Amino acid sequence: MVRTEISLFLKNAPGELAKLSTMLSGEGINIDALMIQDASSYVKELFEARGKSLKRIASSASYNSMRKDSAQFALIRLLVDNTDKAVDLLSKNDYLFDILPVIAIRLENRPGALAETAGRFGDEGVNINYVYGSVSGPEDECLFVFCPEDIELASKIFNE
Repeated sequence: MVRTEISLFLKNAPGELAKLSTMLSGEGINIDALMIQDASSYVKELFEARGKSLKRIASSASYNSMRKDSAQFALIRLLVDNTDKAVDLLSKNDYLFDILPVIAIRLENRPGALAETAGRFGDEGVNINYVYGSVSGPEDECLFVFCPEDIELASKIFNE
């Protein structure tokens, strides 16, 4: 199913994730899925992708400066149970964030379930930009979040 992912930059320092999650939980907002990566790798991927498309977004000197500065931040991607409320809260607290449609799928917790799902994307020619997921126990379903290049086609594949 199509969900809205929130991507935000968070200072890469002790206590920042606790501050964010406390703020969300204090307003009754539950985090359904979460991924954290060093922001410098995100900036590097961004520049590599732009280079492939021949569209420069910054000079080489600017890129090196951005990469150095971005190491002080983490890129957090999350799904929450009340996106509108979370976006309002993040805005009021001056967080730098963006929203993006993604596909969230519950999978059986068994060998091959991810392979079958990824295969459906591939069979339809939909590239997956990134994916993250988790499971809470051997008897529970997994929640995987896919960011496909073609969200419309991907949503049709999984709404059949």
